[in-house]
Amino acid sequence: MDFFYFPIWWYSLGALRSGKWCFELFKVGNDELAPGLWLVNIFVPMFGQYDWQGRIISFIMRVVQILFRCVGLMVWSIFCIVLFLVWLLLPIAVIYGFIQTLVVR
Repeated sequence: MDFFYFPIWWYSLGALRSGKWCFELFKVGNDELAPGLWLVNIFVPMFGQYDWQGRIISFIMRVVQILFRCVGLMVWSIFCIVLFLVWLLLPIAVIYGFIQTLVVR
């Protein structure tokens, strides 16, 4: 009986759990990269350099950090979405491969 319930579970509760897990994985990436934190502190001078040269260098470095961290977070989010799609398509790929091996013989 579990054999027949498996596809129903995979695309209902299993997909929901997988989606939550992928979203938590995205939040871990956001916590690690933290582009929002860099954006909040964009005008705060780094290393306590309150002269105008320190402020300019700090601003430029923070803008560069924000750009690279946003790109990294975008790549991480694409990875999480692809991981979820792999979860959804895995049973279909296995069934397709099984049918292909039967047809070839």
